[in-house]
Amino acid sequence: MRPTILALALALTSCGGSTPPPAQLDLYFIDVEGGQATLIITPAGETLLVDAGFPGTGGFASQPGDPATARDPQRILEVAKLAGVTRIDYLLVTHFHADHVGGVPELSHLIPIDTFVDHGGVTEDADRVAGTKAIHAAYVAVREAGRHLEPTPGDRLPLVEVDVTVVSTAGATLTSPLDDARSAPTASCLTAGIPAQESTENPRSTGFLLQFGRFRFLDVGDLTGEPLHQLSCPSDRLGPVDVYLVSHHGGADAAGPSIFSAIRPRVAILNNGATKGGAAPTLKTLQAIASTETWQLHRSEATGAENAAAERIANLDTSTAHWIKISAYEDGSFVVTNPRTGATTQYPAR
Repeated sequence: MRPTILALALALTSCGGSTPPPAQLDLYFIDVEGGQATLIITPAGETLLVDAGFPGTGGFASQPGDPATARDPQRILEVAKLAGVTRIDYLLVTHFHADHVGGVPELSHLIPIDTFVDHGGVTEDADRVAGTKAIHAAYVAVREAGRHLEPTPGDRLPLVEVDVTVVSTAGATLTSPLDDARSAPTASCLTAGIPAQESTENPRSTGFLLQFGRFRFLDVGDLTGEPLHQLSCPSDRLGPVDVYLVSHHGGADAAGPSIFSAIRPRVAILNNGATKGGAAPTLKTLQAIASTETWQLHRSEATGAENAAAERIANLDTSTAHWIKISAYEDGSFVVTNPRTGATTQYPAR
């Protein structure tokens, strides 16, 4: 009987039936030319889309129009189809600027959206960025057709197999540190945070920390100014992360060293455009951190910008619209794919 049992075991192994593939979390950072659209697919198959880029043809002057020709919603749809996604379970809107929420009305005609997560409304002075109130009203008209969640810092979104904790929203941030945060003061908190370049909606961004096993991902939208500073000063409230989507597209007001010192990201991703975000001060700050590798959606044309190595840039100019993909595993390891080159970079568990 021994040879027969052994032969059967070997046959099962050779057929690949004995070891199921490891659970996998996928994140797609979609090129919306300096806005945000991040599609997250959990191991359970649930989908979380963070923001939906610009409306229409792109840019702050664009208006929602024909979904079939809407630049950013079509780019999101293309990635969704590639990933086998047929509906958005949760749409988290970080804040109500056109480069983050403008594409929602058109996207809602292209793919079903079940639940909307945001910080509610805008302030009276929101139109300091022209058109914000109108964009918000167009979004609310879509939101009314679905379920709406308005979390506070510390709340968790109801996804399974991953832990998504809200760390900032409507100008408020965590009042107590997360379990993985260090209790010691952050070394680089000797000065105040960098003032926000835009002081109405950006500091009100809804940010979150996603954890899958030992893998941790931080996305705080365009959070800047004092709320961003509070997450790391006088002491860390978040703990180390593996991947950080750098706030405000890597703008100059995201260059404060304290947040990087506190969360110590292994990979920093800039969802910048060629001429939007990717500011020289932020890129220089990142270049100075030996333990962090920077990936960019676009090569920055900002004066004095010190870009990442070309193999870690998805688009070298505006003639292409490549995304960046991360596949993460429970042990904390992950793989970054650059479709422009077809190359992958593996980061082992730490």
